[in-house]
Amino acid sequence: MNDSLLPVTETTDDSGSCHTHGYLGDKKKYLARVKRIEGQARGIHRMVDEEQYCIDILTQIAALTSALEGLALGLLDDHLRHCVVDAAKSGGEEGEAKLAEASAAIARLVRS
Repeated sequence: MNDSLLPVTETTDDSGSCHTHGYLGDKKKYLARVKRIEGQARGIHRMVDEEQYCIDILTQIAALTSALEGLALGLLDDHLRHCVVDAAKSGGEEGEAKLAEASAAIARLVRS
């Protein structure tokens, strides 16, 4: 199925402005990534349950962490390219709010 034919979900934020989520064009890709991440987490659970070697478990945790970071960076990129750019074009308080929101999200990712 062509992703461009998927329905676009519009939401209304606190300011009452209507927008679409920037990641919707890649929704299938993101869902597939989340499914792989879920599988990795289940694999770590199984490894602990089976009392496997600590270093092997830590290696899998590092892989899971990397997968989560990749997902987060992809979503952040889509947010910046879509939501933040649109808000910046409209300017005013909405633009400033989206920039502040993006900055806060980046700060959370850097701290984690």
